[in-house]
Amino acid sequence: MTARDRLLGLTVVVLWGLNFLAIRVGLDHFPPFFFVALRFAVIAVPVLLFVPRPRVRGRWLLLYGGGFGIAQFAFLFTAMRIGMPTGLAALVLQSSAPFTVLLGALVARERLRPLQGAGIAAALGGMALIGWDQLPYAGLLPVLLTLAAGLGWAFGNIGTRLATTESPGVNPLHLTMWMAVIPPLPMLALSAAVEGPGAGWHALATSFSGAGPLALAGLAYIVVLGTLAGSGLWTYLMSRYPASAVAPYSLLVPVVGMSVAWVAFGERPSGLAVLGALVVIAGAGAATASRKPVPLPAPTAQPVGVGAA
Repeated sequence: MTARDRLLGLTVVVLWGLNFLAIRVGLDHFPPFFFVALRFAVIAVPVLLFVPRPRVRGRWLLLYGGGFGIAQFAFLFTAMRIGMPTGLAALVLQSSAPFTVLLGALVARERLRPLQGAGIAAALGGMALIGWDQLPYAGLLPVLLTLAAGLGWAFGNIGTRLATTESPGVNPLHLTMWMAVIPPLPMLALSAAVEGPGAGWHALATSFSGAGPLALAGLAYIVVLGTLAGSGLWTYLMSRYPASAVAPYSLLVPVVGMSVAWVAFGERPSGLAVLGALVVIAGAGAATASRKPVPLPAPTAQPVGVGAA
């Protein structure tokens, strides 16, 4: 990666690390499925009216929106609503990095260099140290739901990579914005079925009192900085480099997320957690230390593991 693109990757790390604070305050007021629908609906409405649809296959757009938008946030928001600590959520969600590398090898046929594999192994070891330290503070179900969110994110990464590889001239910001069109209706249907048809709308109607204004501020951060800026930069990086070179940057997000949780919620990390975070940083640096992108073959009409839209 170039120095400029490394800096962009670190910018995404900060934006997404702070995103966990915004998610937490939003979930204090909104039901999780409705909150997912709301965050994407705010983007989807102007996108449908003013942004031209990117010229990518519908299947890749659905894979991106279904994985990154629906699966990731439906599972993550539910996990955090039922007790997943903010800092631990930031850590466990980064399981998306090894999931992405694995899916990149299986679906997009990307080659993994030995140094990248060693870096990812080291970063996973650091994540294991932090997880071992933090797991007593969370139940098993929230952890499993957050792992499922990481897998959803990985599928979204692969959808992005396949779309931009097949259509190299696509505007990454337009692709990110059109991804937001996929989640609102399915998530509104899930909210009505699981949370009740009026629960989310009642929360929205009362969002100017009590904890509502803070939740709206969290929503604004998630939409503008977490989704448009963060995901737009992430899509740009995924369009320029193999998934195995970009995905490990997400391993740095828990360092920011856990720091924010410490300051805002008193989730103070132990010495073991700090050591694990340092190992994550070192491993992610090794995993992304590629001098130049590895050329990728063009995807076939139906890559293994990806169905038609």
